[in-house]
Amino acid sequence: MVRTKTAEKLRKGMLVIAAASLVASATTVAATASPPQAAPGRGGTDRALQKSLDSLVREDGFPAAFAWVRKDGRTSSLVSGTARLGKQVPVPRDGYVRAGSNTKTFTAVVVLQLVAEGKVALDEPIETYLPGVVRGEGIDGRKITVRQLLQHTSGLPNYTEHIGLEDFAKLQHTFFHPHDLLTAALAHPAEFAPGARWKYSNTNYLLAGMLIEKVTGRPVQEQITERVIRKAGLRHTSWPQPGDQSLPKPHARGYALSSTENGKVVDATRMDPSWGGAAGQMISTPSDLAKFARLLLDGKLLAPEQLAEMRTTVDAPLMPGWRYGLGVFSIPLSCGGEYWGHGGDIDGYETRGGATDDGRSVGLAVTALPGTFSDAEKSAKAVMSATDTAFCN
Repeated sequence: MVRTKTAEKLRKGMLVIAAASLVASATTVAATASPPQAAPGRGGTDRALQKSLDSLVREDGFPAAFAWVRKDGRTSSLVSGTARLGKQVPVPRDGYVRAGSNTKTFTAVVVLQLVAEGKVALDEPIETYLPGVVRGEGIDGRKITVRQLLQHTSGLPNYTEHIGLEDFAKLQHTFFHPHDLLTAALAHPAEFAPGARWKYSNTNYLLAGMLIEKVTGRPVQEQITERVIRKAGLRHTSWPQPGDQSLPKPHARGYALSSTENGKVVDATRMDPSWGGAAGQMISTPSDLAKFARLLLDGKLLAPEQLAEMRTTVDAPLMPGWRYGLGVFSIPLSCGGEYWGHGGDIDGYETRGGATDDGRSVGLAVTALPGTFSDAEKSAKAVMSATDTAFCN
């Protein structure tokens, strides 16, 4: 196995909710690429993106890659690869995917709506809302604010590094309760003092989900559905019910390493996503994720004051120029400017994209995590490059 520092960042600290670092597998399983299925009459922009998607399949080994783009009043939906490994099965346009850490933005929106309603204060300690819950070695909920949770500056250990996700096959069909996930995190010491620096931790959003439930008296999935999904008119976005391991059709199958040690590839389409919770449990499509980002930036989901808070960022030292607000990244573009979004990594699917202030919106997905079929660092950067192409070319 080959492990790189960049790959480890991408797996543990960037947009992911899984725990094990990305690896370049010594065992490579080739994906069978079907002919490109771009929209008829596409222009130069679509040709550049189609080339990028085809490269993700042919050069980086992803079984399928697909994207939805809207800019200049025009929409494109492009696909490449196959929906089923080893067979020529057409990839559905804008198919369903597991959205992974894109869920965090939805969770942050609900928390900020509660702030606007006067029910939550960003600079109030989490202890105010969850008394006695956040305790551990170097961990004290009286010293960690709601803002620090949403911005990943709390110093809390990341629960997904401590529940055995490096052996995905063993946990693929296991149900997790949020309190068990929190217990797994709090059994480990704090990474640093609250506010001292930035480090991505899924535990922050696990607690944000608990905060929502405590303040509203309702399940977090209900609040996200009513306050965000329905309000935004996202017809293909949902939070799976407890025990639901399915993915709606149409979809391309997702694939994952059975274990980071054995390099065996397994079908990860059907799985229990409960370990993701308010940090990464949702299902969506590239178009819905892009539309959500567009509506968010356009002020359709948050009041101006709360949207400004969301867009107030700190340095997120993962890649040059990356910054993190409250549940959203600011990512520089090669053509100038930046886009706002999150992205998500969960076994079987990686998603990227977001929206720009000038009206562009992108949703892009591949059907495996980088490192499943080829070098982790190279393939992760290739996905990011394809996303940049979707925005810029």
